[in-house]
Amino acid sequence: MLNQLTKYIVYTAIVTLCGGIHLAAQTAPGPELTLERVFSSDELIPETFGPARWLADGSSYTTVEPSAASAVGQDIVRYDAATGSRQVLVSSARLIPEGHTTALEIDDYRWSPDGRFLLLFTNSRRVWRQNTRGDYWVIDRETWAMHQLGGDARPSTLMFAKFAPTGRRVAYVREHNLYVEAFPEGQVQQLTSDGSDTLINGTFDWVYEEELGLRDGYRWSPDGRFIAYWQLDSSEVRNFTLINNTDSLYPQLVTIPYPKAGERNSSGRIGVVSAEGGETQWMEVPGDPSNHYIARMDWAYSSETIVLQQLNRLQNTNRVMLADAETGEVNTLLTELDEAWLDVGNDLRWLNTGAEFTWVSERDGWRHVYRVSRDDGDPILITPGDFDVISVEAVDEPGNWLYFIASPSNPTQRYLYRTALDGQTEPERLTPANAAGTHRYDIAPGASWAFHTHSSFGTPPVVNVVRLPSHEIVRTPVTNAALRASLSTLERGTVEFFRVDIGQEVELDGWRMMPPDFDPTKRYPILFHVYGEPAGQTVLDRWGGDRYLWHLLLTQRGYLVVSVDNRGTPAPRGRAWRKSIYRQIGILASADQAAAARAILEWPYVDPARVGIWGWSGGGSMTLNMMFRHPDIYQTGISVAPVTNQRFYDTIYQERYMGLPSDNEAGFTHGSPITHVDGLEGNLLLVHGTGDDNVHYQSSEALVNALIEKNKVFTMMAYPNRTHSIREGENTSRHLFELLTRYLEQHLPRGPSLQ
Repeated sequence: MLNQLTKYIVYTAIVTLCGGIHLAAQTAPGPELTLERVFSSDELIPETFGPARWLADGSSYTTVEPSAASAVGQDIVRYDAATGSRQVLVSSARLIPEGHTTALEIDDYRWSPDGRFLLLFTNSRRVWRQNTRGDYWVIDRETWAMHQLGGDARPSTLMFAKFAPTGRRVAYVREHNLYVEAFPEGQVQQLTSDGSDTLINGTFDWVYEEELGLRDGYRWSPDGRFIAYWQLDSSEVRNFTLINNTDSLYPQLVTIPYPKAGERNSSGRIGVVSAEGGETQWMEVPGDPSNHYIARMDWAYSSETIVLQQLNRLQNTNRVMLADAETGEVNTLLTELDEAWLDVGNDLRWLNTGAEFTWVSERDGWRHVYRVSRDDGDPILITPGDFDVISVEAVDEPGNWLYFIASPSNPTQRYLYRTALDGQTEPERLTPANAAGTHRYDIAPGASWAFHTHSSFGTPPVVNVVRLPSHEIVRTPVTNAALRASLSTLERGTVEFFRVDIGQEVELDGWRMMPPDFDPTKRYPILFHVYGEPAGQTVLDRWGGDRYLWHLLLTQRGYLVVSVDNRGTPAPRGRAWRKSIYRQIGILASADQAAAARAILEWPYVDPARVGIWGWSGGGSMTLNMMFRHPDIYQTGISVAPVTNQRFYDTIYQERYMGLPSDNEAGFTHGSPITHVDGLEGNLLLVHGTGDDNVHYQSSEALVNALIEKNKVFTMMAYPNRTHSIREGENTSRHLFELLTRYLEQHLPRGPSLQ
């Protein structure tokens, strides 16, 4: 048996072959992890913070806390950022409507501009991924009168209620129409009346919400006189029908307008209507509205002009347009082009009283921030350098500072920087140099304070209130002390981040989790966790929640768990890295994953006869591609909710990265796992929810037919009426992960073997 020093030397020698590492978790003795502890108890669930809101002056914030006076109620509490002085602004006792015996549950809230009125969101219901439909109440903090919005509206039918910038009015969406309601008198003005299941005002269809991140589809003008809004017409979009066999004696059919790759999209347009009611003025945006996307829209600093971003269908041209709110006349100010695809600009901030705005572009090969003149559209670079700006966090124009997230030297981490708005200073890192991991910030108006959330691999989040730019911690609302204490009792092996050389001067980032009692003289089964698509990274130095805990459980049972990010994942490694997979989703990525796996199988402690792979959604697709294309590497695969044929997935996502099926037929075919089923030789478990509105159950059914046709042996589990997350219903998550664990242990025997 090697001593610990010798083991460390062996580790170091092995890791050096694949690039540098850093330590993310230390071995600690303790009891074993169980799936019951992960999925059927509260022991390992992180604390929450909020909803927290910075107040307009930037010196204080409000948050939601359990009531001191009620066992079930919630209070809204104000804190002074500097002193920590605490004041209950709205107690749970003030949230009991007449005729009720308990306080309303706070799902979310907003303050009126003057701070007197509270807009409370409660009784919320899920719409696709998020709870965006519910009931709204206005509470007057002077009289404590409560007014429920919506008049005779059915429960949980209002969406996106917002105070007007001036006056006592709230706008909201109700069953695809826009309304404005005065309070406390309750006078309701309906602004649109043509809304229906296929004509949608002020919100979005499935694909706009899922792939463009759009939910709230209207904007108050700064002076409160007008509302600009999206209208989507999905009447020519083909419906997809989900079948619910479990909730009634006969099947219930749910139809969703869902445009699959190459099919017709909704037509979208922008209108402006008076908050007093009347006719809508439509913006005269050029181009076929069903073959373009209005991906972003807002008021252009004043109440006279709208700014919008129009993407063409291929999403390689983004036109920033200014529209006259009164006449509808539209002019293009800036055109962004890319040979592959463009990401929608989320970081447009107005400067110089509306004369300029910030813009994020990859035009020089890196994602950078520019200042753009409203007069001529000329962009001026303000974050030069060979690094990517991941996101803009705040603009402090009086102080001449731009705050942004970046990680120039380590794409697995995230840090806060600032630079001068004129681009005349070197970026300054504000996150402390000794704080490795992932850092998120919610910066207050004025940029003197921020909520700072920090986590790392295997270490749950801590939320601090920090002073900027010093990053001094003045308060820690969330410590996750109980969760950290539970984790400290568990046996945990080391976690190492590495780079693996796959040839042609390409190195891929990865991490590996070692068994607690790792012995480098033995060989271990290895499980690869994979995603591999442009929508996300797996190799990130941050808390991984129950996914991390399941992987930890597997290491305790004698598995190595490894993940590698191939080219094309959205790592901050430059445009060329991210766009290299254009028109070859499933092709280049699977080649990268195979090359990485072959290199990793050279590690002397990996058993090449016990190699598994698993993934969810795009990771499920990648798992299938690896099992079918490279049966010489992988003996066992678990594919959850996969896209098996790229033609089955939606227009905006699939066409963004692949082009249209009509001009890239070979790419769509060759990149789809269903094309390669003949290559399956190992053990395959296929899992899907039959109520998946995102990646339809159809995808797995088609694969099943193809596998049967080729007489391939496989195992399948369908979860009735579950969505893409497969978490609805009592005990579902635990059942799923017990299934995955059993399958691994049956087909990829656990524990070390002698070399």
